[in-house]
Amino acid sequence: MNATTRLLLTALLCTAAVACTKKVKETPPSEPAPTPTPATEPAPAPSGLYTPEDLDTDACLRQRVIYFDFDQDVLRPEFQAAMACHAKYLRDRPSARITLEGHADERGSREYNLGLGERRGNSVSSALQANGGSASQLTVVSYGEERPTCTESNEDCWQRNRRVEIIYTAK
Repeated sequence: MNATTRLLLTALLCTAAVACTKKVKETPPSEPAPTPTPATEPAPAPSGLYTPEDLDTDACLRQRVIYFDFDQDVLRPEFQAAMACHAKYLRDRPSARITLEGHADERGSREYNLGLGERRGNSVSSALQANGGSASQLTVVSYGEERPTCTESNEDCWQRNRRVEIIYTAK
C-alpha cells in the first residue's frame, strides 16, 4: 500500500471515529467519592531494555560461542535465538560494540583457515544485522587455526575449535 493510500485511509478512519462519537451530558455526582490512598507504591514496570548487567545474568546473552560444522560457514539453527538476544542488546545499547572472532580447526592450510574464520565471523555478523543489530557496532576478526581452545587431534577437539566468539568491547 503506498503512502497516499495509507494517508487517505487514516484520514477516513479518523473522520468516521469523530462522526460516530455520541455526546453525553455529564452530571456531577451528588457527593464526591473518596480518593483511596495506596499503602505502597507499585513497582515500576520493567522497561524491557537490556543493561550491561544482563551480559552476565541473562542465559541467552551468556551464550557467546557459536559453533560451526566442518568446512562450513553457515550458522546452525540452534544459534538463532542467541543471535536475536545479542541483536536486541545492540539495539537497546547503541554504544555497545562487539568483536566477532572467527576460528577454524587445524585441518586445511593457514590461508584457507583464515578465510574460513572470516567467513564464519561474517555469517554471525549478518545474522546479528538481520535481527536488527547495526553494522557499525560489529567488527570481524579471523584467527583461523592460530588460537585453538583444544590442541588434541580428534573430532571432539576439532569441533570445539570451529567457532566464532562474541566479545563485547564496549558495553
